[in-house]
Amino acid sequence: MDELTREIQDELPWCMLFADDITLIDETRGGLNKKLERWRNSLEFRGFRLSRSKTEYLRCGFSRVKRDGGEITMGGVVILRVEKFKYLGSIMEEKGDIDGDINHCVRVGWQK
Repeated sequence: MDELTREIQDELPWCMLFADDITLIDETRGGLNKKLERWRNSLEFRGFRLSRSKTEYLRCGFSRVKRDGGEITMGGVVILRVEKFKYLGSIMEEKGDIDGDINHCVRVGWQK
């Protein structure tokens, strides 16, 4: 995947790849929309398909700085905004809370 996407990856680790998961990070909605379209165009040009129904985004509110609002789109389709999601076994939350991740780890430990 790194070889296929080398020209669209940023110098800083704002694009994370793991198996068939891609995480894109940007400070603005417009910047994220541009990255998402660049990735979509590059991957679909090479025969890959990005799932519009599985793609979602999380707006992180870790700082008190007000970020621009609006929608995130991919190929004209509005992407679902979520308050939390699981990535590589960790639960990421909009407000930066870790309670959900800790509770999940404890439950998994007890199930084992």
